[in-house]
Amino acid sequence: MHISLSPRRDDATLSVVKSGDILTINGDHFDFTDLPDGATIPAREIPCDWICGPVERVNGKVHLSLCLPHGPNPSPAVAFPAPIIDPPDGDLIFPSDPVEEADDVEA
Repeated sequence: MHISLSPRRDDATLSVVKSGDILTINGDHFDFTDLPDGATIPAREIPCDWICGPVERVNGKVHLSLCLPHGPNPSPAVAFPAPIIDPPDGDLIFPSDPVEEADDVEA
């Protein structure tokens, strides 16, 4: 699997679990097991706001792009992320920045 990341300003969180050619994105399952080599699924046909481009199978590997949420001042690692190539099954690890906690203010 080859996953490109497309950074976008968003306070939402992204959780992805990979199992073979199946991705579970924030609890929703997307199974690309039956996608034949050379085939493409346009992003508009996939009911997922996190998949931000077509899903293709090229030389046996699924290729797709996921949106990568980030805060207002992303580090270079988050603003210009490297693709994730051939990740093992399990939780995918994305580049991220430390979360800034707001100071407690008493009214």
